[in-house]
Amino acid sequence: MEKHYIFSAPGRTEISGNHTDHQRGCVLAAAVNLETVADVCLNGTNTICVQSQGYPTVKVDLDDLGVREEEKNTTAALIRGVASSFVQRGAVLKGFDAMVSSTVLPGSGLSSSAAFEVLFGTIINELFFDKKLSAVQIAQIGQYAENIYFGKPCGLMDQMASSVGGLVYIDFENPQEPVIEKIEFDLAKAGYALCIIDSGADHADLTDEYAAIPYELKEVCNFFGKEVLRQIPEEDFLKALPELRKHVSDRAILRAIHVYQENKRVKVQAAALRNEDLQAFFHLVRQSGHSSWMYLQNIYPAGSVAKQEVALVLALCDTLLQWKGAYRIHGGGFAGTVQAFVPFDLLPKFKSEIENILGEGKCHVLNIRNEGGIRIQ
Repeated sequence: MEKHYIFSAPGRTEISGNHTDHQRGCVLAAAVNLETVADVCLNGTNTICVQSQGYPTVKVDLDDLGVREEEKNTTAALIRGVASSFVQRGAVLKGFDAMVSSTVLPGSGLSSSAAFEVLFGTIINELFFDKKLSAVQIAQIGQYAENIYFGKPCGLMDQMASSVGGLVYIDFENPQEPVIEKIEFDLAKAGYALCIIDSGADHADLTDEYAAIPYELKEVCNFFGKEVLRQIPEEDFLKALPELRKHVSDRAILRAIHVYQENKRVKVQAAALRNEDLQAFFHLVRQSGHSSWMYLQNIYPAGSVAKQEVALVLALCDTLLQWKGAYRIHGGGFAGTVQAFVPFDLLPKFKSEIENILGEGKCHVLNIRNEGGIRIQ
């Protein structure tokens, strides 16, 4: 009888630190109780075969793990990238079949791609590499697959939150050895629900919008001869603004201002949670959201007038919460989701009103999951 192995990796929610990770900044993130699960068995071949619920079968030949341009933005690219990274580290892989199902819906803003990468990193680490790699290293492999094979220049936050699990503060100043601190805080015990609201906007064809953020920040860094903003003291950046404006757009400068402010904000938010000062934390969540809208400018695609779904959801949250709890853009932005911290006494009305406007099932009430990528059996 074939031996089956069951693996699980969670989706993640970005608590704070919007677009700071790719600048080696600071983030707060959490694994959530939505997951991607795989039923795995060895198939005696040299091919990984993946059947995801509702999608065509994907096959990856382990004898051919180079980057394929025609695979950019596909599931096959992620599998090939993860497998290649393990082989580079000395792993000897064998073919396997994986039946994959997920409650982390694509485009939900809960990072289905990171959960998928962490899932396959966990499978290969467990079955073919004697569990030699840490959760951090599995996250780094996921980022490598997404950057190099899939073609999306993401930071490391999504994969790290999914791989490590729980509510975590992460400082990416040294991306090879990020500082990770689990924060023990029970949001439900404090009387609040974590809601992720699906705006209904489509992520498709927005890769250029996402890529423009690190690209424009790179232009700022090039002026200083540095790789990322974390290497440039804020006072040096501010002093250089008259000359910098001759070389980069004002939007690039505003986006840099967001990153500088957001990094400082995340550190204070982490301290507020450690001290169980929820109102201070919520105040900073709202500030983070305002900064993303004003400076980072990732609420809707540039020039979009008729369709501003995320902006509408933010306005609805503002109207319904009335300074109780907090809300902000969630994840990459431009489309996707909004995050809201809602008092339990307001939750039924809040969810009802949101779904009356956006549609049933658009407001997801989540819990934080303490485990990252794991083998269940």
